[in-house]
Amino acid sequence: MPLDDGDALREAFLREPRRYTSHQVADMAGVPVYRARRLWRALGLPNVADDAVEFTDSDVEALRTMLRMVGSGAYDEEHMLLIARSIGRATTRLAESQAEVGVESLDQAGVPLEERPRAWRRRAELVVPDLARLLVYAWQRQLAAAAGRIAGQDMSAVRLSVGFADLVAFTRLSRQIKLSQLASLVDRFEGRSADIVTSSGGRVVKTLGDSVLFVADEAHVAAEIAVRLVETHARGRDMPELRVGLAAGPVMWRMGDVFGTTVNLASRLTALSLPGTVLADPQLAEELEDDRAFRLRAVDRLSVRGLGELVPFTVTRAETS
Repeated sequence: MPLDDGDALREAFLREPRRYTSHQVADMAGVPVYRARRLWRALGLPNVADDAVEFTDSDVEALRTMLRMVGSGAYDEEHMLLIARSIGRATTRLAESQAEVGVESLDQAGVPLEERPRAWRRRAELVVPDLARLLVYAWQRQLAAAAGRIAGQDMSAVRLSVGFADLVAFTRLSRQIKLSQLASLVDRFEGRSADIVTSSGGRVVKTLGDSVLFVADEAHVAAEIAVRLVETHARGRDMPELRVGLAAGPVMWRMGDVFGTTVNLASRLTALSLPGTVLADPQLAEELEDDRAFRLRAVDRLSVRGLGELVPFTVTRAETS
């Protein structure tokens, strides 16, 4: 039976034919189907009907790989599920963004909707092999950096400087401009922010459209990132003002995200800071006290929701003669 446009498109991106049901894949891997589905769900893949022929040889090999990693003792079952969930979350977002870029490219090329499936198949043949190589390359580089950074750390007591940057009045603005303009604004904000964080020596934890959460090993680096973010976005045309909250202290890393009182404090200070300002907690300000690159000024005592009262400090770049 010939494939319809949707089936042909899926196989173009999978780069191999679908030939197995979920039960057949589980049988070939030597596990009950409920266990296979548990691992697939962790990867972000939905359950399919028992008789649906949706799986390829790569699905069989991927399932065998996860089971082999558990069987070898590299991970126990629960840690394998955590690894699978982290892969699923990261690749889902990556795939959605790349699909959106693909649609924009076809729109810009003037491809009519009725010709879109055929154009998408040609695109898959052109870009999927190269994207796969880039994905593995970037992941290996990031894994090498992360492993080197945390291999000797006590992960129950990691101390970092945390920053939370937020576009002011973004919700109101989003109701006043076109969706295309909103998308462009978010792209500029996320792109500029990521460039500033990474080039200054920090790490982006996540972006949320109108905000970015970042961390740095040193207070100086976090302050430099915060001030550069405010300065850079202030120069951007049609870009809302930015405000940043900073805090230093213990954090908990989990699946690429950070949690704890320090993170909450940075977020709360962001909400309390004025547009165009950087507001730091007393601990981070103390670490910057002898840093000649920045000027600190104590503000009035503030009540921070859920965290009590404290006297934060504004952080600005020190004037140079």
